[in-house]
Amino acid sequence: MFTSKEGQTIPNVTFPTRQGDSWVNVTTEALFKDKTVIVFSLPGAFTPTCSSSHLPRYNELFPVFQQHGVDSVVCVSVNDTFVMNAWKADQEAENITFIPDGNGDFTDGMGLLVDKNDIGFGKRSWRYSMLVKNGVVEKMFIEPNKPGDPFEVSDADTMLKYIAPEQKLQESITVFTKPGCPFCAKAKQNLIDKGLQYEEVVLGKDATTVSLRAVSGRSTVPQIFIGGKHIGGSEELETYLG
Repeated sequence: MFTSKEGQTIPNVTFPTRQGDSWVNVTTEALFKDKTVIVFSLPGAFTPTCSSSHLPRYNELFPVFQQHGVDSVVCVSVNDTFVMNAWKADQEAENITFIPDGNGDFTDGMGLLVDKNDIGFGKRSWRYSMLVKNGVVEKMFIEPNKPGDPFEVSDADTMLKYIAPEQKLQESITVFTKPGCPFCAKAKQNLIDKGLQYEEVVLGKDATTVSLRAVSGRSTVPQIFIGGKHIGGSEELETYLG
């Protein structure tokens, strides 16, 4: 059973990071002093749950966390800085601060360094999240001690419910577009004018017309989906938004 560190000071660790062509040491003091920080830690960069669910949702909800006093969201993994930098670029997660705990010092200090030799990982972090204020852990969500890699409580939505239980989230919006499309630009501007965040899927870069036909039954753009519902093109979006 893992022990919560709520009420305790986080470990004092220096992380060697690669920024551009230089090595830069990042300290826990620089990351946490006089700040409110969300930390989520996971077994490894590029692994399925981490890439498909854990990281993207924290990146997506960062503006909402900011509204409730969070200064930064930090992702920690027992990987080297080159791997973490490559993962950040691959995920396009500009809202997240990636910290390489390559030697496992921080994770070990949190009491969450575990043995994953059975899958060839060596020592890695157990999956967890925490809210840290001025270097002191206020709240921790540690995944249950089960076989495998449980992902039940360290997600971004659970953290948001703790920080802002009354917060009502906007439904997810996806806009399929292609470069140079004036109707796509109109649809995106309409969403911006309404203060709505959206994800853009660009045909030819992120998806194909085959994908678009498969999910919408149409091959023209834009095609907008809100909360899992197909709205249609720019004019149908305008009608939907009123």
